[in-house]
Amino acid sequence: MHYVYILKCADGSYYTGCTEELTQRLERHNRGYVESTQNKLPVELILYLAFMSKYKAYDFEKYLKSGSGIAFRNKHLV
Repeated sequence: MHYVYILKCADGSYYTGCTEELTQRLERHNRGYVESTQNKLPVELILYLAFMSKYKAYDFEKYLKSGSGIAFRNKHLV
């Protein structure tokens, strides 16, 4: 499985990512090993979606990072 996930950071911002190992990836975020979130700790897992196809997962992650995807996230997901 491939997971698209949304984290809420301590500063109130959101981080969207994609991984095969959700638990390990979340641990890496909270230990400060991920550069994008290391200054925004702690992070909280808000949502994750599981995909059978890694290509669909990465496509959805890319969408969620776009302008319309951010609007969709804010209206429907968080």
